[in-house]
Amino acid sequence: MKEAGFPLGVLLLFVVAYITDYSIILLIKGGNLSSTNTYQELVRKTYGRAGYIILSTLQFLYPFIAMISYNIITGDTLTKVFQRIPGVGLDNVLTDRHFIILLTTIIFTLPISLYQDIAKLGKISLISLILTIVILIIVMVRTVTFSPQVPKSENAWTFAKSNAVQAIGVMSFAFICNHNSFLIYGSLEEPTLKNWSQVTHVSVSLAVVISVVFATCGYMTFTGYTEGDIFENYCRDDNLATFGRFCYGVTVILTFPLECFVTREVVANVFFHGNLSTVFHVVVTVVIIAVATGVSLVYDCLGIVLELNGVLSATPLVFIIPSACYLRLSKERWNHSDNLISSLILALGVLVMAVGFVMTVLHPQECSHGKEMFYCSPSNVSVHNSTLPP
Repeated sequence: MKEAGFPLGVLLLFVVAYITDYSIILLIKGGNLSSTNTYQELVRKTYGRAGYIILSTLQFLYPFIAMISYNIITGDTLTKVFQRIPGVGLDNVLTDRHFIILLTTIIFTLPISLYQDIAKLGKISLISLILTIVILIIVMVRTVTFSPQVPKSENAWTFAKSNAVQAIGVMSFAFICNHNSFLIYGSLEEPTLKNWSQVTHVSVSLAVVISVVFATCGYMTFTGYTEGDIFENYCRDDNLATFGRFCYGVTVILTFPLECFVTREVVANVFFHGNLSTVFHVVVTVVIIAVATGVSLVYDCLGIVLELNGVLSATPLVFIIPSACYLRLSKERWNHSDNLISSLILALGVLVMAVGFVMTVLHPQECSHGKEMFYCSPSNVSVHNSTLPP
């Protein structure tokens, strides 16, 4: 919302949600037309070895960068949770983001990621979903109770802003599940297009409702001061926000293994013909997680990570490749609705990817990671208000 302008941002959320819903179903239609059951095999059969390599690279990069962003969030949120424990000062190891990232990786994300069957993560995903609803309620409550304390930024309610394309990248990052669609489709008790369409419609609808409420409440509270990680905006002594940070950290930790599954599957398909022995399963998992953890220890600005991953990885995976594959496989007339919509989504994807990358490089988000926001001190708010133009 901050990047796009609030009114336009809400409209774009619904547009990206619709495109995501459409492309996920289109992907499975393409799989059925080509008699393939993985994203990579679909692209290989449609566009040959070159397409397969491009898709594999994107399909690895998206979840891999997502894993990095999840670690950044874990370090940001849980350190502030531990700071609220009596006796834990700023010099305590529990307030060191590097230590927290390493600790959660070794104790939680690595062991869970070592599972070989993605269906075993079903209960973990349910816990993550419940915690997401809890976080949403906390953000809604704080919109009512905390919003009056936060001054509104200049031009907060402008319809559209120049960084709208970058916002589409972030939204694509939020909605994308194309990279693991075939995995989840195969885990259905009855993997039919009808059942898949129902699951997709319900999932995307729930996601867009949650996203719109999150975005509206978050932006109404912080307007132009909104950070890439919204919990960076709440004050450190806010106990309700601290509980929200804890839930957020747990949610991200539980989501991490889903992305690791996809990166590992890509490596297995490209280098091991789709089959990993038990030893290589462990080795590949450990290497992937170790590299992702290493990057997240060095780099800690979430907003830019989300933007770049959105425009470079998520956009082609959601907009471009499913549409291109379907158009190549479809035997319908050129003016059939599926062909027309796919062509439109393909063109939009190319535009968003090109313009979004240029805009992200030229106008990167500012990052005030780890700083207490000025409005958390009443005296600072008074000074800030006095410097604003009338």
